[in-house]
Amino acid sequence: MGRVDEGEAGERDTGWNRWRRPRPEPAIQRSDVLIGLAVLAGSSVMTVLVNSMGMLVFGAPPSLGEQLAWGAALSLPLVARRRYPAAVLVVVGVLFIAAQARQTGDSLMASVALFLAVYSTGAWERNRTVARWSRIGVIVAMFAWLGVGLVKSIAQPDYDFSAAAGPLDPMLASVLYNIGFNLMFFLSAYFFGNLAWLSARRQAELEERAEQLRLSQRQNTRNAIVAERVRIARDLHDVVAHHVSVMGIQAGAARRVLDKDPELAREALRTVEQTARTAIGELRGLLGVLRSEPENGQESGEREAHPSSPGLDQLAELVSTAESAGLQVAHGVYGEPRPVPDGVALSAYRVVQEALTNVVKHASARRADVRVRYLERTLEVEVSDDGVGRAGASSAQSGGFGLLGMRERVAVHGGHLEAGRREGGGYRVRASLPTEPSESIEDSEEPPAS
Repeated sequence: MGRVDEGEAGERDTGWNRWRRPRPEPAIQRSDVLIGLAVLAGSSVMTVLVNSMGMLVFGAPPSLGEQLAWGAALSLPLVARRRYPAAVLVVVGVLFIAAQARQTGDSLMASVALFLAVYSTGAWERNRTVARWSRIGVIVAMFAWLGVGLVKSIAQPDYDFSAAAGPLDPMLASVLYNIGFNLMFFLSAYFFGNLAWLSARRQAELEERAEQLRLSQRQNTRNAIVAERVRIARDLHDVVAHHVSVMGIQAGAARRVLDKDPELAREALRTVEQTARTAIGELRGLLGVLRSEPENGQESGEREAHPSSPGLDQLAELVSTAESAGLQVAHGVYGEPRPVPDGVALSAYRVVQEALTNVVKHASARRADVRVRYLERTLEVEVSDDGVGRAGASSAQSGGFGLLGMRERVAVHGGHLEAGRREGGGYRVRASLPTEPSESIEDSEEPPAS
């Protein structure tokens, strides 16, 4: 298994080593035009200033107009420096040497143009072999040109070293200075260009991994939703099977006593009707949930194994379990307790179970309150706590799938779930579940689909 993982990692690394930087967007291309014009303007200003001061490094220059033309020739290729970086580098390198051979007055902006060309080739050239060797070739050519200039300076010194006071020979110091300055100049352009390209590749890799993570999370959420719905179907299967069994038993009893005891038969048939109404209501709710698409952004969570069909009678056991984990739980029943459909009891149990589990695992709470209210036509269960959750979030918002599971369980019966922070602190989960079917068998237009 380790060999496979290493092979996959190597293949992935090789793929990113072959990565090609996307071509510059129109906005970036427009910025290159502005940069090229800015270098042109700077070159024109520096040429005029140098000639006005007479600070001519290379001796007698050509006419001012020709010097301005050389400055334009060096600057304008920069408008395409990110679209055709290697070509721009070669052009600027050749023009740079040619301009110095013509002894133009300004060397500052020409050096800026050359630096940008070397940098852009390292940062934007899609063919990395071309990027490497084009820069190396231009740098070697520049040092060869520098060597020619240094040889001329040594053969025919143009400098007055009368003020020299250092420990080194003035000519040797001049040679070392020029070599050191140019090394720093070209290596900086080379290094920062490579750094920009690597930064762009890492950004692209992070974006791709973020997209893969998003797709994986979506798939995990969908799988968890499917698993939750299968669990709902499995839990309600026992309830529906119970209803059908009761209907069969009561119908058989009614058939046997129909002639002897009509009143008993009528009571048995009434039970059959009520049981059938309850079963159809639960089937409709279940099929409605299973057919619907999950809401965007909803999450579900991990599940633990519990008895298949518990009910309200087992809530005391849930409270005891939570208390054994160190939580103080108050359990109250309000209203007149009465029998409720098994499916409703099961869903109420699961809601309380999930809410208490989240309180124990995530809420950092000391107290919890479990309330069961028997209202006129509904059963209401509520779980509240005084915790704050991790990073200030409530237990139900801790990133699990529990809230979705509770919503779908309640939706099976046409109920309503509320979950959110309380004004005084802590979190509250409240589920309202109808205990009476909303329609009779006669109101059903069609049987539930299978």
